Amino acid sequence: MPWEGHMSEAIYQAIVAAPGFALGIECSDDEITTIEFLEPQPALPPRTALAAEAVHQLEAYLADPAFTFGLPLRPAGTHFQRRVWAQISAIPLGRTLTYGEVAKNLHNAPRAVGQACGANPYPLVVPCHRVIAAGGGLGGFNRHGGGFLLDVKRWLLRHENSEFTAAPG
Repeated sequence: MPWEGHMSEAIYQAIVAAPGFALGIECSDDEITTIEFLEPQPALPPRTALAAEAVHQLEAYLADPAFTFGLPLRPAGTHFQRRVWAQISAIPLGRTLTYGEVAKNLHNAPRAVGQACGANPYPLVVPCHRVIAAGGGLGGFNRHGGGFLLDVKRWLLRHENSEFTAAPG
């Protein structure tokens, strides 16, 4: 993942600075193609009108977790991943589901749900952070089982006043 400033500036149309992390925005003129979690770094001003709108909406969410996104997202993922993302998008603010609960709803396995969460190209807009491990642990996040991304997941859940166990796993 490109975390160095000069590399990020070449890849992203904007970067949003957030508490303990940053968000890199990739987009065409018409669609958001990717939002990526980055290690903390300064904001990069938007280079396009859509990037400016994405920055506005992400900053609105960071200020108020009840903000509702309305970004044009490029269709992505497999049929199964899109089904998982639709289930996750329906999890209400302040609530969480376990990987197993999402898997049961889709008649599939928790591991497959976790893999689909990790492949989510639109974090925050599709709130995969609301999916946690059985027993209230965090589980993984953004294809990582540790590091700063689990701290990001903890922050997002606290930001949304979600109940979860603060255990590392």
